[in-house]
Amino acid sequence: MCATNWTHQGEFPERSKGADCKSVGSAFEGSNPSLPIKPVFLGALAFLLLGGIMDKTFFDHGLRFSCTRCNMCCRHESGYVFLSDNDIGKLAAFFSISQDEFKKKYTRMVDLGVAKRRTLLEQENFDCIFWSEGGCSVYPVRPLQCKSYPFWNSHLHSQEAWDQVEKECPGVNIGKHHPGDTIKRWIDLRKAEPFTEE
Repeated sequence: MCATNWTHQGEFPERSKGADCKSVGSAFEGSNPSLPIKPVFLGALAFLLLGGIMDKTFFDHGLRFSCTRCNMCCRHESGYVFLSDNDIGKLAAFFSISQDEFKKKYTRMVDLGVAKRRTLLEQENFDCIFWSEGGCSVYPVRPLQCKSYPFWNSHLHSQEAWDQVEKECPGVNIGKHHPGDTIKRWIDLRKAEPFTEE
């Protein structure tokens, strides 16, 4: 993906799991992804090369999103849940194990061509490794990628990109109004937590 430094959460087109995260990241098929060529992705790439979120954005007046608990973001399809060092620290503490032990037991490295990133493992049916009995078993310390969905750079560079997410996620454009400043704070928070690289 060009020479851009894709080192921060939200600056690499990712999806957590399943249908509601496919709008930009659907080109990634497992650990050896092909190059994404969708127009929406190309728009996101151009947007990021120009410096990310601009002073004036289409979501300045906010966006609506309420989770419908469809669980598609956690289940059924292969996908990446990229982790920061902060994510790993919180999750390891949750299990009362060392960070090295957590990495060995629950994560793997994936080669994305331009970078290697640490991601959560999946169950055999492609559910997230932490999906259990109808919900997230680590919800209080779930990764920032999960907490910040759907407010990712790849979804927010244009109205078109946001509308693509609506096609996959039933919670987009309904329910709770999230002010533009709140959305920008999610973006800034993700930029402040670099992905784990090894």
